[in-house]
Amino acid sequence: MTKASDRPRRSALYLPASNAKAIAKARTLPCDVVILDLEDAVAPEMKDEARAAAIAAVAEGGFGGREVAIRANGIDTPWGAEDLAAIAASGVDAVLVPKVNDAADIARYDAALASAHPGMQLWTMIETCASVANLPAIANCAAGGRLSLWIMGTNDLAKEMRAQLTPCRTPFLPFLTMAVAAARTGGIAILDGVCNEFRDIEAFSAEARQGLMFGFDGKSLIHPAQIEPCNAVFSPSQSDLAWAHSVIAAFALPENQGRGAIRVDGKMTELLHLEQAQRLVAVAGKIAGL
Repeated sequence: MTKASDRPRRSALYLPASNAKAIAKARTLPCDVVILDLEDAVAPEMKDEARAAAIAAVAEGGFGGREVAIRANGIDTPWGAEDLAAIAASGVDAVLVPKVNDAADIARYDAALASAHPGMQLWTMIETCASVANLPAIANCAAGGRLSLWIMGTNDLAKEMRAQLTPCRTPFLPFLTMAVAAARTGGIAILDGVCNEFRDIEAFSAEARQGLMFGFDGKSLIHPAQIEPCNAVFSPSQSDLAWAHSVIAAFALPENQGRGAIRVDGKMTELLHLEQAQRLVAVAGKIAGL
């Protein structure tokens, strides 16, 4: 199955599926991913209505090149089974599921989506203490299944740990590193958790830059004001691209054919840097094509 793991996912905006105006606006926003939320953003008495609205929005389309996911309620909740059945019958790109703890949970979700179209991806939240302890096993589930992306749920993780979610995110730094490393071993894309500071764009940008430093592919968002600064952080800069093109050009010179290390702009540059440069250029091209 195609994982679509190499497409740009710089910005993933959560929207309550019960809010028709928000969904309509999402069709015009420059985010890479739209997540129609049936879980945290929807009150219990609105769950059925939100589910119907999400399915209708997907059927109506109009999201352009944006990837569309629906976040279901957990499989063991009163709404989970109906959510998954409705989503499986839809044409949505992905279903995002919460509170995954281990590989057995992934197997249950894969089974629930057995009738879905072949390209439907399974995305999971990494937001419980148990999931952090089982990252390698969960990552292994990507082989042969629908699992293709993780999103960090730092708010829920903070609640379960009874930890403080400060701007520097000190208690969570080891888990962020572990999650990125495990995701890479499984060929899984991974997005950073939300930043609750939607009015303080500088604070948001600082957290996004921290996520980029850790190796995340992008970040999940709670407000449209966060989209443009997020896209800016997770897009290759002009200086990055200038470096990448110089490395690619240098390795392409006849005198450098077959060499594992060369000097570029006064610095020792190896084949691993060539691979990084080629990826940067490829990512920039895909972003330009959105």
